[in-house]
Amino acid sequence: MENQEKKHKRRVRYSGTHPRSYKEKYKELQPEKYADTIAKVIKKGGTPAGMHISIMVKEILDFLQIQPGQKGLDATLGYGGHTKAMLEQLKGQGHIYALDVDPIESEKTRERLAKQGYGEDILTVKLTNFANIDQVAEEAGRFDFVLADLGVSSMQIDNPDRGFSYKVEGPFDLRMNPRKGTSAAQRLLEVSQEELEGMLIENSDEPYAAEIAETVMSRIRRGQKIETTTQMKETIEEALSFIPEKDRKEAVKKSCQRTFQALRIDVNSEFEVLYEFLDKLPDILVPGGRVAILTFHSGEDRLVKKAFKQMTKQGIYSEVSKNVIRPSAEECRNNGRARSTKLRWAIKA
Repeated sequence: MENQEKKHKRRVRYSGTHPRSYKEKYKELQPEKYADTIAKVIKKGGTPAGMHISIMVKEILDFLQIQPGQKGLDATLGYGGHTKAMLEQLKGQGHIYALDVDPIESEKTRERLAKQGYGEDILTVKLTNFANIDQVAEEAGRFDFVLADLGVSSMQIDNPDRGFSYKVEGPFDLRMNPRKGTSAAQRLLEVSQEELEGMLIENSDEPYAAEIAETVMSRIRRGQKIETTTQMKETIEEALSFIPEKDRKEAVKKSCQRTFQALRIDVNSEFEVLYEFLDKLPDILVPGGRVAILTFHSGEDRLVKKAFKQMTKQGIYSEVSKNVIRPSAEECRNNGRARSTKLRWAIKA
């Protein structure tokens, strides 16, 4: 009967002493209820499932010098850690606009920040790509400070349904917005072997690009689609089978990381989006406005460095960071995902 109460369903217990799969980590996925569990995971240098630990917060705040009453832009909202830290500096005066293309995570973050007292009076969350900063500035006006964190959020990496990690079984997707565009699995059916090889070299400096591209295309020609993260990992293992056994495990691990990165960049048009963002950036800053950008691989860092250098020569920026700024050794120890981070900044003339 419809009116009959639903029978209580017990939570599925995990085998062993510690949860392994994403969904079994029910305590980590409820940080408001299990704060002690979250604290233990972070203390051990891990990132709790469904969370993201913001990187280089102090260094960013030291540079941005946010004052109450200012207007800022977080071009990449993510879990909202940087956004919250910047909101705290406003002390209830001013406004921050925050952008994200991920409809799933951005709504969670907006609700989480609203519960912490950061409602629409001080924070506006927009579901849009940061290439569209000119459209945001048309509505909001120019900004005193801008932050862009170009890394993939841990919530996306850890959730197997999003297909960002070779370590867990899931659909080979890699899209920041899973409701739009082409998945990585579909993309492999559209490119030629030569295009795939070029993509692996250009987007991630993959040393075994030729071998991986050849094995991928051979597999597809045999009618074996690569639709899951595990199938992609197995294809890379097959491509690298010529490597001596003692070195193979590490080589496969690194090639998996680089291959997933290369396809993620392609699927989300990350370099094209970054070009557009960097080109439009000076026009949305007030004179003396400050921008900080976090990058996570050499391709991104090269684009940011080149754009800042060229625009300084043109007199658009009065000052840029001379050298890349890295996270402290202590932060890298506490958060392994911080190791590849690079920070660059610029000040509008």
